[in-house]
Amino acid sequence: MSHSDSTEGSVADHIKSVRDEIARIEHTYDRTPGSVKLLAVSKTKPSSLIRAAAAQGQIEFGENYVDEGVNKSIELKALDLTWHYIGHIQSNKTRPIASHYDWVQSVDRLKIAMRLAEHRSPDEKPLNVCIQLKLDDEDTKSGCSPTELEPLAEFIDSAATLTLRGIMTIPAPREDFEQQRKVFAELHRWYQKLKSNHAEVDTLSMGMSGDMEAAIAEGATMVRIGTAVFGRRDKPGE
Repeated sequence: MSHSDSTEGSVADHIKSVRDEIARIEHTYDRTPGSVKLLAVSKTKPSSLIRAAAAQGQIEFGENYVDEGVNKSIELKALDLTWHYIGHIQSNKTRPIASHYDWVQSVDRLKIAMRLAEHRSPDEKPLNVCIQLKLDDEDTKSGCSPTELEPLAEFIDSAATLTLRGIMTIPAPREDFEQQRKVFAELHRWYQKLKSNHAEVDTLSMGMSGDMEAAIAEGATMVRIGTAVFGRRDKPGE
């Protein structure tokens, strides 16, 4: 699924087609209808297109750049959207993430989790956290190893200002559908293990435009879709 650069009018069509595709895949693989959430990845996209998506009932939006997402969350506050930070987390950005986002999906080490817990106000709802798990040995990708998963989960679970919600992952690209399914199946096993130890875990965030079907087939509860909703990235190399 890919679209050229979008207009406000075309975003409505794109949202519908992505939702229809998710529903088709749910049906194909005997998933409960409506059990897979669409996270619309809006990085580099203007607020006008987010408004257009919100007008179609889209509530969950994902951002990769801290300050850009903070600015959008402030500008669009009246829409009561849910903002997910899904990019790499630098230590010096934990305060704005903890202050302005509802979810952070890319926690990969204890230091970051501790800083987020410290910076999240006790007056706010706890910050929803997914641990970014990495199975492939890719230097360019963040993520904790399977052996680091449970100790990190235990800290997040114990922090009053954080709520452990599950796992996020970005496996290395695989062209072959069965290979995609294989790695997602392994990630689902880690999710089930985490869920058995932590009662509030309910989210397995995996799958993007190129591997959404394999991810849903193997148990994803949230897919992160950008291009198929908003069109190609506005910045070179994105």
